[in-house]
Amino acid sequence: MGNLVSLKFLDLSFSDLSGPVPISLGNLLQLTYLDLSGNKLSGQIPLSILNLTQLEYLEISNNCLEGSIPDDVTAFPNLISLALSDNLLNGTLPSWLYAAPSLKTIDLSQNQFSGHIKEFQSKSLELIRLENNKLQGPLPSSISQLLNLTGLSLSSNTLSGVIEFSMFSNLPNLKYLDLSYNSLSLTSNTTSTINLTRLFLSSCNLSEFPQFLKGLKSLESLDLSCNKIEGKIPQWMQEVGNGSLTYLNVSHNSLTEVEHFPWKNIAVLDLSSNLIRGNLPIPASTIDVFLISNNSFNGEVSSVICNVTSLRILDLSHNNLSGTIPQCFGNLSNSLEFLNLKKNKFYGTIPPTFAKGCRLSNFNLNGNLLEGPLTPSILNCNGLEVLDLGNNKINDTFPHWLGSLPYLQVLVLKSNHMHGSLRVNSPKSSPFFSKIQNFDLSSNYFSGPLPVRYINSFKAIINLKKKGSARPYMGVGDYTSGFYAYSIGIIMKGKYMELVKIFTMWMIIDLSNNQFEGEIPKVIGKLNLLKGLNLSHNNLNGGIPTSIGNLTNLEWLDLSSNRLSGTIPNRLADLPFLSSFNISENQLHGQIPQGKQFNTFGNESYEGNKGLCGFPVSKGCNIIEPAPLNVLEKDGSKSNIAFGWKVVLIGYGCGVVFGMFVGYVVFQTGKPKWLVNLVENQHEKRRRRKSKKGNRSSRRRRI
Repeated sequence: MGNLVSLKFLDLSFSDLSGPVPISLGNLLQLTYLDLSGNKLSGQIPLSILNLTQLEYLEISNNCLEGSIPDDVTAFPNLISLALSDNLLNGTLPSWLYAAPSLKTIDLSQNQFSGHIKEFQSKSLELIRLENNKLQGPLPSSISQLLNLTGLSLSSNTLSGVIEFSMFSNLPNLKYLDLSYNSLSLTSNTTSTINLTRLFLSSCNLSEFPQFLKGLKSLESLDLSCNKIEGKIPQWMQEVGNGSLTYLNVSHNSLTEVEHFPWKNIAVLDLSSNLIRGNLPIPASTIDVFLISNNSFNGEVSSVICNVTSLRILDLSHNNLSGTIPQCFGNLSNSLEFLNLKKNKFYGTIPPTFAKGCRLSNFNLNGNLLEGPLTPSILNCNGLEVLDLGNNKINDTFPHWLGSLPYLQVLVLKSNHMHGSLRVNSPKSSPFFSKIQNFDLSSNYFSGPLPVRYINSFKAIINLKKKGSARPYMGVGDYTSGFYAYSIGIIMKGKYMELVKIFTMWMIIDLSNNQFEGEIPKVIGKLNLLKGLNLSHNNLNGGIPTSIGNLTNLEWLDLSSNRLSGTIPNRLADLPFLSSFNISENQLHGQIPQGKQFNTFGNESYEGNKGLCGFPVSKGCNIIEPAPLNVLEKDGSKSNIAFGWKVVLIGYGCGVVFGMFVGYVVFQTGKPKWLVNLVENQHEKRRRRKSKKGNRSSRRRRI
């Protein structure tokens, strides 16, 4: 490639290339455009790249580059655009970055750059993106002189100091500003005259709605989340972007009151994690995402909310809402994808009104007072991924028909009044939970054997050369709302945990606190992607299957409070990630496996098993004593050391010195044939003497 010395334009982006960036690219002195983005290039950027003085566009984003950017204060005099985002680059920002006379765009986001941002000398800059690095110190004052600047993103660094917002007032072209997630403090008592359309000030130590917002008539997106704002949204906020505001995030503050929403075109409204009381406000009909979780809203949910026909994500969880769930939610089937009513006081039954074409992917009613059976109309929600109905009073047999939902990954029915067997009577051809990853039926009244048919159908937990998911967490999202992750509550390693995000590779089965009986099926060993398995507090008997040793990803295993017998399979000691293990209150016996992970488990893992012995329980295991000297193995494999000391004892009959000598020889050289013969002869003589004495005694007894 380096021989093409007349080359001016080179685009190899998204070509699945790997290895280092070739040094020979520095020979292409006529090059004006170089794009290597979206590959798997590694190593450092070669110093030879500084030879490319004609370069105008340099893009190597989305690779695995390391080290620092080559530096020379006079480098790249013609560079217009620099994009090295999404790499592993580190060190300080190069000196030429501040002085390049033609530079308009800098994108070094998603790297590991550190140090201070120095003063910019070039006045041509239009876009600066340095978010998600390790930059520190104050903002350079020269930013206020970059009159062509349209976008500045410095979020998620460790920048510090107090910023007077007026420093941006002289930038007539500034549209986008993101200072979130630093250690900055923003102050201003004046109204701003700049024409910002997107402003992100999350975690900027704000204690009130800043006054400079009053002048932002064209604002489209505003993020004031994770601050210290108290009280209610002020009246003058109605004028901020009243015709243009589509995104407002004031979550994680201390707001106490919301009267109404004046914004006509609002699409995303996030009021979650505040202290807001009162009845649930009804958002504008244009709302797409409405998040009010973790507040103190009370009263019933008005059916008027169903007039918001564009509603796609609705999260009312963790409030004090009561009454029945509006039947009309079924009418939102064509738009609603995410419905979370968790941790409220809803009662009655689940609405049986989900119509065909239902688009729900997450339906969460956990922690309410719902009763009655499940509604089969849920099957109309063909794209359902998460169904969480735990911690209610639902009284029904197991809904086998849910197994036909083709995308169901999480099923939580824990802590209800569900009962009956999990036996499957339908034809074998029927699909059953083939995508399931989290299966929680704990704390019910289920009985009968463990569901072997289901376990065999859990294809997503079986590693069949499984490829990683394109998204690391389960959730929904798009360009308006970003990514909204699903959450779930689980018992992990014996403790309840609320997972804010569900990792797509998180595989859990919890069938504890039921009345299951019979043996643990061997087929459970096929689920080799399983992270957690809890079968505790049932009536299971038989042994622990050795096939559980195949679950090489297992992190916690709880089989406590059953009637299991037999020994603990030694193969369990080879599970590399097992960090929580509980088999207490069973009828197990024998020696506890030793070494590796088993050295980390305490006595509480084994309590209530009187037959177990060995570390860490106090009961020791009986050690088998060596066989007597005269019981020789056919292959002559007895321990040389034990044999030698026996000979020393024999020496007391032949003379101490000779005996010690014989013992030493045997210890050093093994069992020479002559010595074996000698010992055998001695034993034979003793046997004959005893035999003669016995004969004489028997004759005397007869007389």
